[in-house]
Amino acid sequence: MITPRVGVGAVVFRDGKVLLVQRKNEPGAGQWAIPGGKLVYGETLKQAAEREILEETGVRINAGDVLHVFELFEPVHYVIIDLNAEYVSGEPRAADDALDARWVAASELTRISVHEQTLSLLKTKCNFPATFHST
Repeated sequence: MITPRVGVGAVVFRDGKVLLVQRKNEPGAGQWAIPGGKLVYGETLKQAAEREILEETGVRINAGDVLHVFELFEPVHYVIIDLNAEYVSGEPRAADDALDARWVAASELTRISVHEQTLSLLKTKCNFPATFHST
């Protein structure tokens, strides 16, 4: 039996901008999204989010409560759990499976290719203002 893969991400804001990564791998290769990665057996969601964000971006966070859960079926079944998080330290740098990592202003979201789930999350759960569209 094949089971879904569990991914954990963290929504981090600093100075009115959100931390995003440009994904190297599927799901959403090439698109900008909330940073995160795989939940490892024995980790809590918070531990996984803090580890993954540090590995992928070099930014240290304190992970909080679950903010959003969704499923993707590209190319396999993923269950993605995004947590609220507070910025602690560090400047974004692309590492691990990210092509790029940076703080993104709401006004930039219309000029880059942002994953549709990320746009929905930022708009509906975070009230992150912008005119949204996905490309």
